[in-house]
This record gives sequence, C-alpha cells and structure tokens, in this order.
Amino acid sequence: MPSSNRWILGARPRTLPAAVVPVAVGTACAAGVDGATWWRAVPALVVALALQVATNYVNDYADGVRGTDDARVGPVRLVASGLASPGEVKRAALVAFAVAGMAGAVLAVVVTPWLFVVGAVSMVAGWAYTGGPRPYGYLGLGEVFVFVFFGVVATAGTTFVVLEQFTWLSLYASLPVGCLPCALLVVNNLRDIPTDTVAGKRTLAVRLGDRRTRGLYVALLVVPYLLVPPFGLFGRPVAALALISVLIARRPLQRVIEGVRGPGLVVVLGETGRVQLVFGLLLAVGLAVPV
Repeated sequence: MPSSNRWILGARPRTLPAAVVPVAVGTACAAGVDGATWWRAVPALVVALALQVATNYVNDYADGVRGTDDARVGPVRLVASGLASPGEVKRAALVAFAVAGMAGAVLAVVVTPWLFVVGAVSMVAGWAYTGGPRPYGYLGLGEVFVFVFFGVVATAGTTFVVLEQFTWLSLYASLPVGCLPCALLVVNNLRDIPTDTVAGKRTLAVRLGDRRTRGLYVALLVVPYLLVPPFGLFGRPVAALALISVLIARRPLQRVIEGVRGPGLVVVLGETGRVQLVFGLLLAVGLAVPV
C-alpha cells in the first residue's frame, strides 16, 4: 500500500464530518451579527480537523499497543495491521496536534489568550481518550468527550472566535451537532462489543449491552431532528432545511433496529457519517439566513 494511502486510512476520513460540521454551524450562527471576522473560521476548521485526526491516530497507536485492535471488525488500523509501527503512528499524532496548536495559536493571538487554555485542554482530552495509563474511553466516558468537544466547544467556540462573544443560538445549535458524532461513536462501539469485552475495554456500549446501546443510537439520531423546529424562536426558521436529511437517516436507523451486526455495522457507520454531514451542512445553510 502506498505510504500516503495508509496515512489517509489511518486518519479515518469517515469521522472527519465530526470536525467540519460544528465549524460550519458555528460560523453560520454568526451570520447577521455585526462585527463578524469571517477569516477566523478557516484556522478554526484547521484546529478541528487536526484534533480529530490526532485523536484518531492516538486511538490507533494506543489500542494497537494494548492489543485491543488485534481481533476486530471494521476499518483498517495501522498498528494492529502492521502497516505502520507504533512509533510512526505516535509521531503522526504529535504532528497533527502540532498543526492544531499552530492554527489555534493564531486565533489565541488575535482573539484572546484564553484560547491557549482551551486548546491545551482539548489536546489533553484527545490524547487521554485512549492514551495514558487510565484512558477515559475505556471507562465509558468517550461519548461525554465527543459531545463536549465536538459539540459544545467546537460549535460555540467557532462562533466566539468569529464574533468575540458567545451567543445563545450557538450554544443551542451545539446540542444537535453534538448528538450526531456521539451516534458515530456509539455505533462504532456497538460493533466492537464482543472484542472490547474480551480486551477489557469498558466502553459505554459494553456497559449498556447490545439492546440498550441500540436504543441509545436511535435516540442520538432522532433527537437532532426534534431540536430543529425551535430554531425558529431564534429567528432562524430556514434551519428547517436540516429536516430534509431525515430521508437518508431512515436506513441506518432501520439497520440498527433490525439488529444488524459485524460488517453490517461498518455500513451503518458510513451511513451515519453521511447523515451527520448532510444534516450539519443543511443546518448551517439554514442558520446562515436570519429572518
């Protein structure tokens, strides 16, 4: 396999909507507000993407070293498959963190030094998800990390760097935005319940069991649609465009409810990523049209 291809696979492209969507939605929340500095959305996107890639590489490195990925059904893992050494993957993660740090430093200099703190906490959280002596991803807390950092922080934080102020609209928008990457993680961990149980990885899915994890996935995919109508109260009724994406959400919901397992859940993972991307971009377009 060409070197560039393996690193692209290791970055897990299907997870990248989790970084793109909150920045798009957070930027759209600033539409119609005086004082917006739009170029700042670009380094914010670089930060989000680099943190997502870095976290993915750390996950690959840490799980590979621990042997958690030795028996699994799902996308390729660099360390477990022998496509890269643990040291190479660890260095790739550090490079991605460095890219996030440089882009974040630009924002911290022009907006507020407090962003250095936010960035540092985000990096530590990305590493500690599966890295370190007591990774919280192994304790069933991964969904909390995803909701906070790829929901609230990324969405409201993008609006903040563009406007230099927090808004209730962006905080509310972070709720549906945060649910969908959690759904991605839940279906990923649902697939891995058998192997994670053997490896001692106590994800939330392992703790809940198969049936309740499927119920959680359904809730995380349905709730964002229930949260769309109230955007009209913020003067953004066009946000209802996001409801169109329900047309592609039906299929992964049906698969999970019907009990699909193993490779079938890999398909659901891809479908969920598409739902997240389409929902998020339509929501961003709608939010960018204040009434």
